[in-house]
Amino acid sequence: MRILLIHSDYLNYNVKNKTPVAEEIEDAKKQGAFDESLVVFTAVEKDDENNPQGIVKNLVKEVIKTNDQVKAENIVLYPYAHLSSSLSSPKVAVQVLKDAEEALNAEGLNVKRVPFGWYKAFEISCKGHPLSELSRTITAEEEEEEEVEKKPSSWSILDGDKIIDIDDFKFENDQLEKLVSYELGASDAGEPPHVKLMREKELCDYESASDVGNLKWFPKGRLVRDLLADYVYNLVVDQGAMPIETPIFYDLDNEAINVHAAKFGERQYRTDTKKNLMLRFACCFGAFRVMADPFITWKNLPAKLYELSTYSFRFEKKGEVVGLKRLRAFTMPDFHSFCADMNSTLEEFSKQTDMCIQTGVDLDVNYEIIFRATKDFYDENKDWMYSIGKKIGKPVLLEILPERKHYWSCKIDFAAIDYLGRPIENPTVQIDVESGKRFDITYLGEDGKEHYPTILHCSPTGSIERVICSLLEKTAIELDEKAPMLPTWLSPIEVRIITVGEDHKDFANELYDKINAENIRVDVDDRDESVGKKIRNAATEWIPYIFVVGDNEKESGVFSVTVRETGEKVDMTVDELIKEVLDKTKGMPYRGLPLPKDISTRINFQ
Repeated sequence: MRILLIHSDYLNYNVKNKTPVAEEIEDAKKQGAFDESLVVFTAVEKDDENNPQGIVKNLVKEVIKTNDQVKAENIVLYPYAHLSSSLSSPKVAVQVLKDAEEALNAEGLNVKRVPFGWYKAFEISCKGHPLSELSRTITAEEEEEEEVEKKPSSWSILDGDKIIDIDDFKFENDQLEKLVSYELGASDAGEPPHVKLMREKELCDYESASDVGNLKWFPKGRLVRDLLADYVYNLVVDQGAMPIETPIFYDLDNEAINVHAAKFGERQYRTDTKKNLMLRFACCFGAFRVMADPFITWKNLPAKLYELSTYSFRFEKKGEVVGLKRLRAFTMPDFHSFCADMNSTLEEFSKQTDMCIQTGVDLDVNYEIIFRATKDFYDENKDWMYSIGKKIGKPVLLEILPERKHYWSCKIDFAAIDYLGRPIENPTVQIDVESGKRFDITYLGEDGKEHYPTILHCSPTGSIERVICSLLEKTAIELDEKAPMLPTWLSPIEVRIITVGEDHKDFANELYDKINAENIRVDVDDRDESVGKKIRNAATEWIPYIFVVGDNEKESGVFSVTVRETGEKVDMTVDELIKEVLDKTKGMPYRGLPLPKDISTRINFQ
């Protein structure tokens, strides 16, 4: 069940027309007005049919708990189907609401229930305090299960093979200190600078005609995404990954998928269809089902599959969706390794940690790291964890969970820190000890018996959107130290040629042809504007190399190139410029210019 609790000054409603599933009501219930109310908008879901009394019990608990805080005079149960795309039968929904009404009345509360199955006009005034708007997912789980989730982890600093209490650790790295502060409960408020930058640089923007957390990408942003996707593809293929592609929809009536999806709770992004379908939150389902079909022996392991999900979906809370950092639809590189035993799993984990570290070097992004493990895993593999700590080469935050709550027993998370001091979750490696058995993935061991593999989940960069988020946030953090820019190989335009006048366009086009032939993204500012304005415009686009073409340059063949990274003007020939750009982008993927080469013909998307 999904509910939205609104502490309101008033709620007024009038029924308009019946739907085919409308309950019969008296005339008195065809309208209502309630002051000082806790309005509980409700959607009873298909899964709730398995244990409706458990749903009623936990709904009542949640309503009482919230009302103890807001002290409303009335409780109004308002059926609101729009909260879910997977609704229960009308019969079950009405009974759940009637039982909840009765149970809340029994607690001495003043409860009203708005009719089910009618089209209604309503007006509500929300009070606007911090507890006045709350969304919840109600399940039929017992209280004892919730208590397990509340057992605290222990936190410390792992510095090589040394464990240091956080209170005793002397932070020399303010970004690690910010990560620790956030993980231990610091607030998460304010809009990060990248939201403004992603629009200003014509990378992407919100799409108002879609769901929240779904973006539209402009040509420059699409290019950056594609280059990052190419980069990750090359990384994982070098590691022996086999690329695949799988569906984005999965049937929650499949038991294995349902159990795995339940780990994501209310973040499941469901669809309004006859089948109980969910949009994938990662590529796990597809990879697992691919590996469940073939005959596999120990000789095939470790077996590695890779998929770039365009897209993955998570139904994040509307108020938590922000820019490129937290979305409902995102692009996730998903790399799965199927290992024969724990020794080979740890060996692969170590290699993939190296790969994740390398992405920080290639992207020039600083990662702070959280190393997480269950106590049992830590006790059994302490020396190995220390070896990973030494490999990282700097202090990391260590979380030891008292017992396993998730499908993983150990994982490492790499996070860039944004301008506001909050982590941006980027690469991760996780040891999955559940899914092999759950999805019936088996291999024939050397002993002639069937075994379930251990599975490594790895995203070498994290979502592509969060990589871009990290890069933009980095420019905001370093603004006082240097000019903001993307790495040259990710810059939508690497070189700009600026013409002084009409007479220089032919020469500029000759230079364009020569530079473009070397797989460098170059364009020509051929507009009838002053050179000064053209230079300023190029600077706002963060173009790494800019040079002007006039009579002197045409005669000498030497150009004064503005190098954004250093802020210097350097005299170069076109061959020297080409060499410098190619040296700067060596080993990185290339794609062509995604825009018309002449700026005079371009569309401004923002």
